[in-house]
Amino acid sequence: TISTYKMFETDDKIAVAGSGGKDSLSLLHILTDIEKNFPQTSVYAITVDEGIKGYRDEALKYAAKNCQELGIKHEIVSFKEMYKITLDELADIIRSKEKELSPCSYCGVLRRRALNTAARQIGANKLATAHNLDDETQTILLNIVHGDTIRIARVKPVLDSEHPKLIQRVKPFCEVPEKEIALYAYLKKIEFQSIPCPYAPTALRNDLRKMLNTMEEKHAGTKFAIFRSIERIRPALETAAERERLRDCKLCGEPTSGEVCKPCQMLQKLHIL
Repeated sequence: TISTYKMFETDDKIAVAGSGGKDSLSLLHILTDIEKNFPQTSVYAITVDEGIKGYRDEALKYAAKNCQELGIKHEIVSFKEMYKITLDELADIIRSKEKELSPCSYCGVLRRRALNTAARQIGANKLATAHNLDDETQTILLNIVHGDTIRIARVKPVLDSEHPKLIQRVKPFCEVPEKEIALYAYLKKIEFQSIPCPYAPTALRNDLRKMLNTMEEKHAGTKFAIFRSIERIRPALETAAERERLRDCKLCGEPTSGEVCKPCQMLQKLHIL
């Protein structure tokens, strides 16, 4: 997959989003092994601490332990530090004020911003995430269900570099099923977090995950078929999609297509900004 999509160059400084789960830690181990053959390349790990009591603490422990074993630098960025609020605190506000979006909707947007900011601060030019085949097919269906089919053109194995402040994202596991990554982690005896996120059941993605798993069990190859279909029609979708002109958010200075970026909009909506 890395070769197919030309994800890396020999002198890249790669930031790996290491959540502490099986996918991200497996990716960290694999990229660290590959990096040994390319001395000009460097690998770092970034973990986002959303502030989820009883969940993120375990993940941070395993992320730190694996980084120490691999001998790579580990950066931690927290919601509390960046946004002055934890996800648990956000969830309490959402329950009382927000009727449309779940905590997962906020978490996804804020995590992406936190990862990009941290990667930029350490001087990385690539940000590798461990999105697997299951994640990618779920995202494809999520965009269809939400009526945002043009967004499918922008969510791909190697994201376009659209702004100097945006670190290019790559997804080395995008064609690898989740079960295969779990098998790799067990065979390599990688210690990883096993506790599921307490907010996951509230997300639409969870329902789509169950549906896709049922389809895959009955009709093997369904996930690959969905992914391949989108890859074939992606050029047409990219032609139909208007190229977004990015500017700096007037509140935080981060890249956005409008005057105010999505993270700031969401925090404003809850009267946090």
